[in-house]
Amino acid sequence: MEAVFTDYWSAGAWRLVRAKRLLTRHHEDLSDAEVYGFNTSALLAGLRGKLGGRREPYSEFLKIGSRFGRLTRSAMLKRREQDWKNTIFFGYDTGFLEAAAWAKDQGAATVVCQMDPSQVEVEMVREEERLWPGWAKAPLLVPEEYTLGRKAEWALADIVMVNSKWSLDALVKLGVPADKIAVVPLAYESEEIKDETPSRSDGPLRVLYLGQVNIRKGIQYLLEAARRLDKKMFRFDVAGPISIADQHVVTAHPNVKFHGAVTRDGVRKFYREADVFVLPTISDGFAITQIEAMAHGLPVVTTRNCGEVVRDGIDGFLIPARDASALANALTTLADDPERLAAMRATARENATRFGLDALDQNLRAIEQRLRPGPKADLI
Repeated sequence: MEAVFTDYWSAGAWRLVRAKRLLTRHHEDLSDAEVYGFNTSALLAGLRGKLGGRREPYSEFLKIGSRFGRLTRSAMLKRREQDWKNTIFFGYDTGFLEAAAWAKDQGAATVVCQMDPSQVEVEMVREEERLWPGWAKAPLLVPEEYTLGRKAEWALADIVMVNSKWSLDALVKLGVPADKIAVVPLAYESEEIKDETPSRSDGPLRVLYLGQVNIRKGIQYLLEAARRLDKKMFRFDVAGPISIADQHVVTAHPNVKFHGAVTRDGVRKFYREADVFVLPTISDGFAITQIEAMAHGLPVVTTRNCGEVVRDGIDGFLIPARDASALANALTTLADDPERLAAMRATARENATRFGLDALDQNLRAIEQRLRPGPKADLI
């Protein structure tokens, strides 16, 4: 890797900034790499965000992404010795356009990672808002400039990288040629949980929902499923920032407990205490929580509208999106068959190992070979 550009990098004197979230923006494996961190800009942007109050998020994404792109372009201008014709510029959507356009003019190949299914997902969420009026705390507002910006990135890039076939199919619907898209699943590795062996306790099946609590993730269908199940046999823990109206939290079935946002240590505790993980998502670019849960030995019940992780009937269940009955039936199957649950736990942990860094490395090298056959190219 030739160089890395990031909004914040905790190194040198910046390690004196003791904010826990910022201290994590560092990795020892990159200690010898050339890393450009735009720390001052990131801190000022965060301060402006706090002082400015709540803003429409997608407009804010545009501002943040454009600023990052300009800063990256300025940093690249200083790399006078760079062999751009043997360089691959990789960036994430919203922060890609400005820097990639300049790099491509110099002869570099370009790859943009589109993290979600874009407008296809937006329309699905809007449909959920119509199906479940009053559930979302705020309606989803996506300005046209945001959509046009993503289309400009796809047009500029030599390859559009997505994390799932679900996203690939969505982008094809939006006009991106299928042969221009590469699917690269996300990776997850954690040494600290390899020796953990979750155990099924007596009592109700412990069901964990962890992530953004919103209608895109399908929380409305989980709550409907919970109402259909015997509260003596099931306990639901819902952990994550809550973006549904308060009335639906307080009127949830008694076997459902909302915990709100939790710390990283709290996340581990929830995984350790759960029996099964649920992700009734309407749409996700990948949903890495699937692998994280499996690494903790939890079978996963999810839909096909996300990354291809679950092997149906082996380490979890794949159910139709928007189907509370199917979700309730899958959970009942696990509650009624402890032996099958135990077997799924073992295979779930095994399955999680397929998504390590080695697999990610192979997938990225395949993209490199598509763009630069022959000698290894520089990646920035």
